[in-house]
Amino acid sequence: MTSCSIGPLLHEGKAKRVHATDHTDLVAVHFKDDTTAFNAAKKASLAGKGQLNCRIAALLFEHLERQGIASHYRGLMGDDWMICQHLRVIPLEVVVRNRAAGSLCRQMPIAEGTPLDPPLLDLYYKDDAYGDPFLSEARLTRLAIVSADQLEEIQQLALAVNQSLGQLFTSVGLELVDFKIEIGLTAAGQLLLADEISPDTCRLWDQAVADQRDRILDKDRFRQDLGGVLEAYREVLKRVQGVCPEPRVYG
Repeated sequence: MTSCSIGPLLHEGKAKRVHATDHTDLVAVHFKDDTTAFNAAKKASLAGKGQLNCRIAALLFEHLERQGIASHYRGLMGDDWMICQHLRVIPLEVVVRNRAAGSLCRQMPIAEGTPLDPPLLDLYYKDDAYGDPFLSEARLTRLAIVSADQLEEIQQLALAVNQSLGQLFTSVGLELVDFKIEIGLTAAGQLLLADEISPDTCRLWDQAVADQRDRILDKDRFRQDLGGVLEAYREVLKRVQGVCPEPRVYG
C-alpha cells in the first residue's frame, strides 16, 4: 500500500467528516468527538470518543473481513482517521434486531428485551429532512433505491454481519441487541459495508450485569442521560481488543 494525503472536505455528518485524498478511489474519514441523538436534537462533545469509535470500527471491520464480509475500510491513519474505498452510499439504514429495544418498543406492543428469533430486519430511508422514516416494501419499490436483487443481497449481508458480530461479542461477554449498518456501491457495482460499526451504531449489553441501566455499553447511555459514555466505549474496546489482532495502518 502507499500513503495518502488528505484533501478537501467532501461531506460532514453528525459523527464523521469525509475528505478526498490524492487517490481518486480512496477517502479519508475523520471520526469526530461529537455525539448526537434524536436526529441531532440532543448534542454533546465527548473528548476522545472519536478515537474510541475509530479503533472499534477498525477492529470490527477487520474481523468481518476475516469472515469473508467486505467493507469500505482499508486501514487506520492516525488515532481518529481511517482510509476507506470511495463508494456511492445507498440512502438506506439497515437495522437488525435480536432483542426488542428502543424505537421498536415505542412503536409496537412488545416489551424491552424480548428475544426476536429469527432476527427482525428493518429498512429506513436515510434522510434527516424526513426523519429517517421506516420503509415498507411498497415504499421501497416506489423510491427505486435498489433493485430486487440488490435488496436480497443487502438483507443477506446484514444477517451475515449479525451472525459474525453476534458470535464475536458473545465471546467477550456482550450481547448484540441490535445494530445499524449502511451499504455503498463501488464504481464496479459491488455492494460493500460502509459508514462505521461501533457503540454509536450498536446496542450492546453486558451479559454479566442484571441491572437494565448498568448493563448498557452503547450510545443509549447518552440518549438516556445515564453518564459514563466514554467508560462504556472503553470497555467495549478493551474486550474486542482482547480477541482481535491489532488493526492495520494504511500506508
